[in-house]
Formats: sequence, structure tokens, C-alpha cells
Amino acid sequence: MNAISLETPRLRLRPWQESDQEAFAAMNADPEVMLHFPAPLNRTESGGLMDRFVNHFETHGWGRWAVEERETGKLLGFCGLATVPFQTTFTPAVEIGWRFAREYWGKGYAFEAAQAALRDGFERLHLPEIVSFTVPANVRSYRLMQRLGMQPGNNFEHPKLAVCHPLREHVLYRITRSQFEKDWADQVH
Repeated sequence: MNAISLETPRLRLRPWQESDQEAFAAMNADPEVMLHFPAPLNRTESGGLMDRFVNHFETHGWGRWAVEERETGKLLGFCGLATVPFQTTFTPAVEIGWRFAREYWGKGYAFEAAQAALRDGFERLHLPEIVSFTVPANVRSYRLMQRLGMQPGNNFEHPKLAVCHPLREHVLYRITRSQFEKDWADQVH
């Protein structure tokens, strides 16, 4: 199944290419980028993550896109939707997630890409709700969730992390299609 691409004023959210591997691996190996994850990824782990993104698109017809700058074609990171791969109080669910290389932080790229991904999820895919989550210390990420109009849910313990793991507690944010449509209408007027 061919994955569609999305375009914003500055970005292209597109299918993954073999040529993305080096920049993707460098981003995933950066300790600052991976601060709120259990560990940076080595090249093999990064390649496995890219393979999972490609497989998700092949299975579902949607997923996490490579995000490139339209003007330069540089890979900036990823953004998109994925099914939540574990069971907890709010699953089954579809999650929006993003990760950008450090040099592209603070430029509004994540917000621009996430808005496009949310719009696609609600308008094309007709999803009833989209969630997002991170650790409480990841203030940049959950502030982006708030800017997107997502509302806080209950904190939860990530079931894939050990009970004593310092990153086990996560904050949950969610937005329904009707909330998104209302927010979008308010922004247009």
C-alpha cells in the first residue's frame, strides 16, 4: 500500500526512503533528543524503528511520516500517527508522536507537522480520538500537546517499562474529532 504525503507551508510529511537512514540514526543516537526515552538508539535499533514505521503504513495505510523541509529536502525528524502497541486504561487508541533533530527545535516544525497529522487523522481517517503521552519531565512535548488543543487525561504507568524505572510515569493528553473541528473552526474565524 502506498503511503500518502502531506504538505504544509514549510514541510513535507512523506514516506520513508533508504536515504533517510543516516540522518534518522544520528537523530536517534543524540542523547539530548533521546533524554526522555530509556536510551539513545544504535544504528541497528534506529533501522528497526524505521522498518516498524514502514510496516505500520503497509498494514494500516497511515503512520509516522518522515518530515523534510520543503525548501532543502533535509530530513528534520518524524511525525504522525500509530496504534498504541500496549494495553492500558485508554487503549485501544491511536497516538500522535513526533521527534525532531536537535537543530530543528524551537522553530515551530513539530507544531506545523503535528497539526497536519491531526487534520489527516480526523478528516481523512475519521478517527474519533487521538492521544499523545510522554513523561512529566518532557515539558516541551506536553506543551506542544496543549498548543494542539489536546486535553490532559489521567497519568498512567507505561506497561513496557519496569515498575521501578524512572520514566515509567507518563502524562496522557487526548483530543476528539469534535474538539479538533471546533478548535480548527475557531482558528479560521
